[in-house]
Amino acid sequence: MRNVALFSLLVAALPLCAQARSPVVVELYTAQGCASCGEANAHVGQLAERPGVLALTFAVDYWDYLGWEDTFAKPAFAERQKAYVARLDLREPYTPQVVIDGRAQVGGLQTDKIDKLISGAAHAGRRGPDMAFIGKRRVDVGSGTVPRGGAEVWLVRYDPRQQDITVRTGDNRGQTVPHRNVVVEIKRLGAWRGRPTAYRMPQPTAEGLASAVIVQGPRGGRVIAAAQKD
Repeated sequence: MRNVALFSLLVAALPLCAQARSPVVVELYTAQGCASCGEANAHVGQLAERPGVLALTFAVDYWDYLGWEDTFAKPAFAERQKAYVARLDLREPYTPQVVIDGRAQVGGLQTDKIDKLISGAAHAGRRGPDMAFIGKRRVDVGSGTVPRGGAEVWLVRYDPRQQDITVRTGDNRGQTVPHRNVVVEIKRLGAWRGRPTAYRMPQPTAEGLASAVIVQGPRGGRVIAAAQKD
């Protein structure tokens, strides 16, 4: 019991200022078989270079029937998008779609609106918990106010490199589609109940992946805090 109490005190006292400001989380839902997604992919690639922005590319698989099977898509990514569809009261999922901090969504080709929403989110700030990575296998989330309905902690692993995919069949036949910050895996680490809590992160499934941890309301809720680790 003494060790548990000491651990709790250490977590509470961590110098979490290492996570000075939570980035704006920008999620692009895209597909290599989507004829209009290339431009949105390119814009998100530019956003990935912007300080204070965590840009993530989620490839979905529901356009595979058009003739080209997306090389990055996983069912879990489409499920995440569906949660936003329900939360944001949309009729159906679509691509390209951009979701910002789980609070607003816009078509991926509406770059001016995307930039305005990011700017607004950055200036509004958020009062979420501080976060810090401890070594390679742990992330600590500090104390804060839990939103109604609770909160969850998600680990996102993504490839920060630029990847250009040449599509050989389907609507984008012969085109090269750019990708940046392609999400490889997403895993729920557990619930967050407003108290300082340490979460263990599994080993990455591949070399060269970057990590991000997102605290947000359940089932496509608002993002409360986020942190990145290269």
